[in-house]
Amino acid sequence: MTFEELRNNKPTTQWLEDDDEEIFTEENIHATNKVLETYISNLEKLGSNPPEAEIMQIVKEVVIGLNEINEKCDYFIETMEREDLYDYIDAAAQIAGLESDEDITEEWRKW
Repeated sequence: MTFEELRNNKPTTQWLEDDDEEIFTEENIHATNKVLETYISNLEKLGSNPPEAEIMQIVKEVVIGLNEINEKCDYFIETMEREDLYDYIDAAAQIAGLESDEDITEEWRKW
């Protein structure tokens, strides 16, 4: 997988398709997409073979950004969304060069 493929396959697309309870709004989807796009862009800026600490700083930033959106938008991130976001964040971090078998979001995640 590449950063470009991730850009074109954000979890929010599937959320909108599956949204039968109308928990997703233009506001929370737009805000989530913006944070995820910034995440991918920041990882790309690191270039090849960045230090793990730099990747993890960007992971921390995206998790905190998602925490803020979730709180502001009435806690719309539930189990399915949490798993989707984690998979997305982890996949991007791996593309950037992070090697980890642990939950890289757990330390900061409130969703």
